[in-house]
Amino acid sequence: MKSPETTLRVHGLTKVYGRGLFGAPGFRALDSLSLEVGRGQVFGLLGPNGAGKTTLVKILLGLVRKTEGEAQLFGSSVGDASVRRRVGYLPEGHRLPQYLTGLQMLELFGQMCGRDRAFLRARIPTLLDMVGMRDAAQRKIREYSKGMTQRIGLAQAMIHEPELVILDEPTDGVDPVGRAAVRQIVQNMKDAGVTVFINSHLLQEVEMICDRVVIMAKGRILREGSIAELTPRTGRYHFELASTPPQLARVLEGLGANLELLPDGFELQLSDLELDQCVDRLRAAGLSIRGVQARRLNLEQAFIQLVKKDAQ
Repeated sequence: MKSPETTLRVHGLTKVYGRGLFGAPGFRALDSLSLEVGRGQVFGLLGPNGAGKTTLVKILLGLVRKTEGEAQLFGSSVGDASVRRRVGYLPEGHRLPQYLTGLQMLELFGQMCGRDRAFLRARIPTLLDMVGMRDAAQRKIREYSKGMTQRIGLAQAMIHEPELVILDEPTDGVDPVGRAAVRQIVQNMKDAGVTVFINSHLLQEVEMICDRVVIMAKGRILREGSIAELTPRTGRYHFELASTPPQLARVLEGLGANLELLPDGFELQLSDLELDQCVDRLRAAGLSIRGVQARRLNLEQAFIQLVKKDAQ
């Protein structure tokens, strides 16, 4: 029996679209996919175009039928309509009613989710403040910029206080200030115990906000783990010094590789043993070490390496 803390679970999930000529197999969008997402996690779904991300999201929302395997939300089949009422969704490239104001749209969507007017009167002002749209709430949606449309779309995904929110490219078209606001909103949802499932091509945003990440390609999971697990150390270290003497290269002679002198210190490729020796030499030379940082691959670099390796 699965823990009640598991919000989303798929096991052996497979989706095949169509059949080819003369009995040839169709397109395998998902290939025996298995993953779990716990309550209150911010989970990132990454992959190149055609990886199967959209198919997975549509199966979870009951928009596409699986071919094989299991897909569950809150321990029940995704085919259960009552379970889907506990889910909020912001699709990529969403189309909201252009003739409504932002306020009217939220009222409409809230009622469609089964919430009464009293609940919505209390809920909507708070949401508008969260997404920075209170001043534009009385304007028609057709007057909104792309970023404003994305913000009001995020509000509609949260209108009924869902326990799971699925966000498809949530910061698409949003300016840097707006992206920071979205990150804070996601953090607030996490703090409230809401599970957030993010599908995004903006890897820098995913790296800043997600607890765990899955990288997919060709319908399969290539890697899954925390950001730290997916962005290994490169073996390169940044040393911050109080001052950088002109004879620094001589002090470090014979240690490591690819020395790069910087205004605040230097970077150097080092083994674990060489790291200790480097610190000893700097101290023996009377140099003050302000900080040492191990360089890691960022998520984009790790993603590109993994996908390229899979394509070989």
